[in-house]
Amino acid sequence: MSSLVPSVRSSWDRIDAWLRVYAPASYELLAPPTDPGRVEAAQEVMGLRFPADLVDSLLCHDGLLEWGNLFPGEPPQPVALIVDHWRMCEEIAGDDRDLRESSGPSDEPWWHVRWIPWAHGDGDAQVIDMREGPEQGRLGTASHDGTGHFGDGWPSLAAYLAEVAEVLDHGGVVDGCVPYLTRDGELWWSFEGEADLNGEPLRPAPAPGQSPGTPV
Repeated sequence: MSSLVPSVRSSWDRIDAWLRVYAPASYELLAPPTDPGRVEAAQEVMGLRFPADLVDSLLCHDGLLEWGNLFPGEPPQPVALIVDHWRMCEEIAGDDRDLRESSGPSDEPWWHVRWIPWAHGDGDAQVIDMREGPEQGRLGTASHDGTGHFGDGWPSLAAYLAEVAEVLDHGGVVDGCVPYLTRDGELWWSFEGEADLNGEPLRPAPAPGQSPGTPV
């Protein structure tokens, strides 16, 4: 993929187009765009500004209407649930220094007030790091039973969405996962080689732009 990261909207356009053709039931899970006023209100509550690529993403889709395995990571959430998860983590962390502070210069805390949980499920979140510095905007994880982790994340949400779009169109792996289709034709990301869901076989998702002869 080019070093120039495509815009969030162009990546979402590619993801939408792929879903409409190959997994229409999954496409129906995508929510319509959010109201910009809701984004402003969320930023007021959280006391920080959202990065432009998150705002652009929310103006394409305000998360999902219901749970779906449409991404290799946690499912993207609507603005209201981003705020809810952030508030929950803030309340849990409270004044607990063990949760608020890292144990070393290369470690991360359990939670930081300037992390935005743009996608989450079952207590784990994919967060955008809005701390000041050259790595501001990077994408990582914050698990419910561990510390934050950014070592194998992405430099931005835009880069992540672009990689997902590229793999849907041309095949490949994102964060150790590959796209499959369920028996009902829904998109399902699973670890490479784990082509089984509740005893039912998964089939490799079509990659319409894949070069002839490239292994699926």
